[in-house]
Amino acid sequence: MDSIVVRDRVSGKCFEEQVYGGNALRFLYGPGFIRQICRDAACRLPWISALAGCWYKSFASRKSILPFIERYGIDASEFAEPVNAYSNFNDFFTRKLKLQSRPIATGENIAVMPADARYLFYPEVQKSDGFIVKGKKFSLPELVGKEDLEESFLNGSMLIARLCPSDYHRFHFPVDCKAGIPKLINGMLYSVNPWALAKDVSYLTQNKRFVTELDSPQFGKVLYVEIGATNVGSVVETYNPDNFQKKGDEKGYFEFGASCLVVLFQKGSIQFDKDLLKGPLHQEVRCLVGQSLGYF
Repeated sequence: MDSIVVRDRVSGKCFEEQVYGGNALRFLYGPGFIRQICRDAACRLPWISALAGCWYKSFASRKSILPFIERYGIDASEFAEPVNAYSNFNDFFTRKLKLQSRPIATGENIAVMPADARYLFYPEVQKSDGFIVKGKKFSLPELVGKEDLEESFLNGSMLIARLCPSDYHRFHFPVDCKAGIPKLINGMLYSVNPWALAKDVSYLTQNKRFVTELDSPQFGKVLYVEIGATNVGSVVETYNPDNFQKKGDEKGYFEFGASCLVVLFQKGSIQFDKDLLKGPLHQEVRCLVGQSLGYF
């Protein structure tokens, strides 16, 4: 499998991603019938993720925190609490950050990044040659569980944000809005790593996910989708539905594992920042919560 090369938005430099559990992913998402059986068992049987969750919430998992921070070069000075305050690995994984470490871009007409993640941007969904993988697309109506999805979304703009295990795993509102009640669509827990999606991009519509409608005074209707993935059985919503939310406010968090966000904007409601669209279409861009996403 090819290495995963990501462009950092701030520096403009490209780097090769260190893939957590890379050997396991290469095995599970490689060719062959035996691998398919193992892959389907790992992703379709909820008790496997439950067992992983029990380990990451155990006191014994605490010893894995410092080696993980060192291996992936995570900046502990951004943490809201000292490293020794975390009682288990999941507490560390769902950590909060100091407010000043993720400043929120100002301006009523500015939308912001909802997560620390690797992003793909599609200004005009229907005109792109594929989502994630060239020539391969997934169904937006299936993704949001809405067969009669409005044309304005089908012809609108989309971002896909892939969160790695080493990322900060709380996600935030990209716009000022009134946020509805999240709708659960149950499903599997396939990986959302590019290696896995190269095999089958429809994993995004097969996985467990939550869909929330945002009503923004500036950007109109926005659909916000949280997708669980390998070892992520829990998506925890921390906001109060039907209350007004400011951009940058916390919406929730993912428990341990890889995970993904998809945000859909209606046609003509947003222009993504130009620097985000530079480079190859299918190369991800590393962005941080609160950075400018686009404008109306």
